[in-house]
Amino acid sequence: MITFDPDALRARVAELEEAMGAPGFWDDQQQAARTSAEHARLSRRLERYERLSGEAADLGELLALASDDGELDEVEASVLGLRRELDSLQEDSLFSGEYDAGDAVVSIHAGTGGTDAQDWTEILLRMYLRWAAERGFRTELIEVSAGEEAGLKSATFTVEGENAYGTLKAERGVHRLVRLSPFDQAHRRHTSFAQVIVSPLVADDVEIEIDESDLRIDTYRASGAGGQHVNKTDSAVRITHVPTGIVVQCQNERSQLSNRQTAMRILRSRLAEHELERREAELAQERGEVLDTGFGSQIRSYVLHPYQLVKDHRTDVEEGNAQGVLDGNLDGFIRAYLLARATGAVG
Repeated sequence: MITFDPDALRARVAELEEAMGAPGFWDDQQQAARTSAEHARLSRRLERYERLSGEAADLGELLALASDDGELDEVEASVLGLRRELDSLQEDSLFSGEYDAGDAVVSIHAGTGGTDAQDWTEILLRMYLRWAAERGFRTELIEVSAGEEAGLKSATFTVEGENAYGTLKAERGVHRLVRLSPFDQAHRRHTSFAQVIVSPLVADDVEIEIDESDLRIDTYRASGAGGQHVNKTDSAVRITHVPTGIVVQCQNERSQLSNRQTAMRILRSRLAEHELERREAELAQERGEVLDTGFGSQIRSYVLHPYQLVKDHRTDVEEGNAQGVLDGNLDGFIRAYLLARATGAVG
């Protein structure tokens, strides 16, 4: 069982305050900025805990009064709200990874399934953008590659907000859709796949070694939204990191130089994620585990026909309201995975 530890949090806040008060703290600007950001983040978390503790105490008194009056509806509504906030606070305690507290880069790629898979990629993009908006995260679309007939071949966007990467890394993997295909004249049931890749959006001061000779850089004419300009110039940039096979692209900026700078930042983020995955694989090998990250191993299935059910295959969490999930109701799946991972129940 993962619990929130306020005493450990207070100790860490005090440790950071001591460091911030030490002579020469600002001599190393980058380290000072990281320490200050961590102090602000943990202080907000501690203040939130203390506020919720006070509200819980008040609810105890209100419950006693409401029991006497026989009016419990208001108390029940307050308890539900408090429980949601406590769940979120517990979730915060799960983020201990190197990049967990920071922002994220999310890429979605159509897999097996032809036009249906490309349509599925667009549906997933909408799902994640709606989920992020509901969480109060800021998103920016970096790249969208339109499908031949419908949907998207790929899409990349950034998510900015506290614990964005720590939260979204629960979505890494292959997502499977089963439905009656709107692109099949016979309206038969089709299965399609899309892969979600989540990387930490690394800060500029984080050292990621990239040898220019390892890069293949291509320019092309951007597609999709963006006005007449994108159809006239080869402003979009695609960068391939040859040793790893990682490919990133950007087309949302007006100039090729800006697109290249953004693509390089996305590449640095993907390489950071690549290194994290390598470490995870080594640790799993030491523990005698086998991590299956192949494209055929879906983490979640979204069944829209002959019944409606979304099931996470890592935690066995299910949700019958499939449309609600596709509208961005992902928190139950994400929290269950994060809790299971923290307890070692999943890899």
